[in-house]
Amino acid sequence: MSAPTTALAAAADAGAAGEHRPLIITLFAAFVVATLAITVWAGRQTRSAADFYAGGRQFTGFQNGLAISGDYMSAASFLGIAGAIALFGYDGFLYSIGFLVAWLVALLLVAEPLRNSGRYTMGDVLAYRMRQRPVRTAAGTSTIVVSIFYLLAQMAGAGVLVSLLLGITSDTGKILIVALVGILMILYVTIGGMKGTTWVQMVKAVLLIAGTLLITFLVLLKYDFNISELLGRAAENSGHGAAFLEPGLKYGVDAVSKLDFLSLGIALVLGTAGLPHILIRFYTVPTAKAARKSVNWAIGIIGAFYLMTIALGFGAAAIVGPDAVKASNPAGNTAAPLLALHVGGADSAGGAILLAVISAVAFATILAVVAGLTLASSSSFAHDIYANVIRRGQATEQEEVRAARWATVFIGIVSIALGALARDLNVAGLVALAFAVAASANLPTILYSLFWKRFTTAGALWSIYGGLFASVFLVVFSPVVSGKATSMFPGADFAWFPLSNPGIISIPLGFLLGWLGSVLSREKPDEGKYAELEVKSLTGVGAH
Repeated sequence: MSAPTTALAAAADAGAAGEHRPLIITLFAAFVVATLAITVWAGRQTRSAADFYAGGRQFTGFQNGLAISGDYMSAASFLGIAGAIALFGYDGFLYSIGFLVAWLVALLLVAEPLRNSGRYTMGDVLAYRMRQRPVRTAAGTSTIVVSIFYLLAQMAGAGVLVSLLLGITSDTGKILIVALVGILMILYVTIGGMKGTTWVQMVKAVLLIAGTLLITFLVLLKYDFNISELLGRAAENSGHGAAFLEPGLKYGVDAVSKLDFLSLGIALVLGTAGLPHILIRFYTVPTAKAARKSVNWAIGIIGAFYLMTIALGFGAAAIVGPDAVKASNPAGNTAAPLLALHVGGADSAGGAILLAVISAVAFATILAVVAGLTLASSSSFAHDIYANVIRRGQATEQEEVRAARWATVFIGIVSIALGALARDLNVAGLVALAFAVAASANLPTILYSLFWKRFTTAGALWSIYGGLFASVFLVVFSPVVSGKATSMFPGADFAWFPLSNPGIISIPLGFLLGWLGSVLSREKPDEGKYAELEVKSLTGVGAH
């Protein structure tokens, strides 16, 4: 597709959406109002710290599995992966594979022991056999940093999505949209707590699966359910021919891109088990058995969704065309909404309705995920840093919850500011960075704490702060932030680290520092406490 043709296609898409904009805005607003109503309803039932942090531990394995799916299938999954596949074919689909395989690590190593060992946060597990104040401070700091990285992706996705719907092209308008998402996020968490967030995530998961199923059906129907024909047309429209369906279009071009792919894969597979907003979900169920069941349900639901990203991404390449997708958004984040518009009829009310529904579902996806992320970080601040470090365990439940709500406001403001800068980056790539930071700082500490009796406070601090600093430092000096037209600061160039994802360096470093800090420490590990933690984590005896 030539540049003039691409421009005409993009203009036609904008015109089709603009013609039915009142209908689009009405449907969109209805979804937002419905989720806010759920939040207010749940907020009236939130009375204690256990309600705010863990939803009163009243959710079943299936309900929590559905909520985990809603939490995990973020803007990166729906918008970013579809865009990555539409632009890079086979290499874009690698995101789907990595995100799904990561759940095996969470299921086999983390879910049950973490549920048995902690109360509300990751800091509870670490503080069980180590010095409370330093490890809780480190855990809280890491949780907040990882959550903010993940929030960047959701904010970027929201800005792109609503701009497409409302026809906003100015940078000021996009920044205002990011601010609106931040305000809604603050309302969700401060009013509804974990109960409200969980119900919103469940509703969102059902809507996202239903919407994705509908688009998948319409895409396959267009090609008489012949997947080979769909892939062939996608390759033909891509401008790359057969190479579109083979490895190497994005990764494998040279030695640097091969290393980048390896780094990405390590971050995706190991990152999930260290994500704060996923970890706190294990505390919302009454037993470890329910935690395990919830992960099993999540794997099934998430697996079905990622399988359908084949239709979303390759369908967008075949029907919309990569050039038209890039004309709408250079990072490809509008591929799924544009596909919905086209399969519903680009110049018809049906197309506008489908665009509105899919975009509203995507927006609900973003709101549910940002609420979960904000809740994780504000809970960690209030429970770990405020209640146990600043107040030394003397804070009342009401004071703790109040601190969490104020932390929500602060984190929301920071996320709005950073999200405005990241609005033009691919959301799947941004989430991969969050995975790398989580796998570098959180995962080594969790695994060592649960499974290595010689692990010490010094090891935990070295691992968390070392992994956190290394991953963030390398990201700052990577092409994600500067040096390219697609960077956060395209006009600057201070990128000396060649990889877009730091996982290949920072994750092994996090594990190494945890081991090194422990063996060099003069602190004698409390083997009695470790034995207690081991029994508790494996059997659930004494779990909250």
